[in-house]
Amino acid sequence: MVMKRRPGPGDTAKPKRSAYDKALGLLARREHSRKELKTKLRQGGYEGEETTAAIDRLGDQHYQDDDRFAEVLLRSRIAQGYGPVRLRVELKSHGLADARIRELLDETEVDWDASAATQLRRRYGSAGTSDPAERARRAQFLLRRGFAAATVRSVTHADVDEAADDIP
Repeated sequence: MVMKRRPGPGDTAKPKRSAYDKALGLLARREHSRKELKTKLRQGGYEGEETTAAIDRLGDQHYQDDDRFAEVLLRSRIAQGYGPVRLRVELKSHGLADARIRELLDETEVDWDASAATQLRRRYGSAGTSDPAERARRAQFLLRRGFAAATVRSVTHADVDEAADDIP
C-alpha cells in the first residue's frame, strides 16, 4: 500500500499555470469556442479579467477562432449524421450569433434529404415499411437527430408535426 505524504514546509509546490497557458493547452487538444474556454477557465479557478485577457490574446494570435471552431464542429456533426436543427442548437449553445449560424449552415453543401435517408438505412436497413407505427418510430428517430419535419416527412412518408422545426 502506497501512502501519500503531505507536503512539508520545505517542499516547493508546483506554481499554478496562467490562464493563457491553461487555455493554450486546451486548444492544443481540440478547437474550443470562446464561451467554452471561458467556462473551463472559470471552473479552473481563474478570475474574469485574467480569463478575458487570455482569450483575447489567443484570438489575436489566431489560436482561437469561433468561425474555425464552428466549421470543424459542423463538419464533424454532419459526418456523424446529424441534421440542421440539431446543429443550429449546438452552435447556439457555444455562443455563436444566429446570423452567423445561418450563414454557416447555408455555406454547407449538404443534401439533407440524402443524409436523412442514409441515417435511416444505417439504422433500419434498406427495407421500407408500410406499418404506420414503424414509420412514426423512424420519423421520431430522424427528428431526434435534428432533421427538419419536411425532410423527415419526405424520407419516411410519415405524418410529422411542423412544431418540431420551431426549436430556437
